[in-house]
Amino acid sequence: MSNHTPFVDMLRRSVELPHAEHWVMRSRARKRRYRIIAAQPMGQAPPSGYPVIYLLDGNSVFHTMVETLRLQCHRPDKTGILPAVVVGIGYETEGQYAPDRFYDYTPYPNTNFKHKWGSASVPEQGGAAEFLQFIEEELKPQIESEFNIDCRRQTIFGHSLGGLFTLYAMFSKPQAFSCYIAGSPSIHWNQEYLQELEQRFVERVKEEPCHVRLLLGAGEHERSHVTGNCISASELAERLAAVSAYGIQAEFNQFEDEGHLSVLPVLISRGLRFALFPQDEGGDHLEVNRY
Repeated sequence: MSNHTPFVDMLRRSVELPHAEHWVMRSRARKRRYRIIAAQPMGQAPPSGYPVIYLLDGNSVFHTMVETLRLQCHRPDKTGILPAVVVGIGYETEGQYAPDRFYDYTPYPNTNFKHKWGSASVPEQGGAAEFLQFIEEELKPQIESEFNIDCRRQTIFGHSLGGLFTLYAMFSKPQAFSCYIAGSPSIHWNQEYLQELEQRFVERVKEEPCHVRLLLGAGEHERSHVTGNCISASELAERLAAVSAYGIQAEFNQFEDEGHLSVLPVLISRGLRFALFPQDEGGDHLEVNRY
């Protein structure tokens, strides 16, 4: 046997995602600062451009989504997932979440949950309209100027409070995205207001049909939570299914043996198939052979 010690390069290097970059944007309203993280596929974009996914809470789930997408998008004929640009919207923090999300993701303030914070003050809330305006008028134009984007295939993905914002965005401005993915949405936070928005949304699409796709998802273990959000999301999908004739496609998935946080990886994989399916020139789904 050889007595030679194997050579080990002791110079450690940081690991980075290929073809990904981040920068800071400051919104015009209130000069709020966002860490934008973007990743694009390798290779040449299709003539129509890449689909794009705008991902809330980018600090926590950007890497998971990008690697899940890259693993599967090389064989769309088998996986049902096309390559896409992923744009994470996060904050200037090394943590997974920042208190700023309470302001950006909530339509209006709610002080009923002070007990969650103990003696600490509840984070500022009620900035969803400003945040949606930032995405539409500032972030999207920059992304579209730097990446080859198919503006007909834009998705927004949010979980928990981010899921609440996703529903708010769909109800208040359905044309902003073609696909909405709301995981474990915190419907209880602004439930009555969201119901009002839903009613207005349904009345509007009955007069002016629009093609919008919504995926709602939650973990099985969330069904017994005191907020009732899992049940509320399931019932919402049922109500919207009643207006499918006006272009609304709504689907609810309950993921077996998953909880509020563990649901994220499986929701991401399912959400990618929901948003990035191959289609023909007419926009219809192409058959996928998964074997």
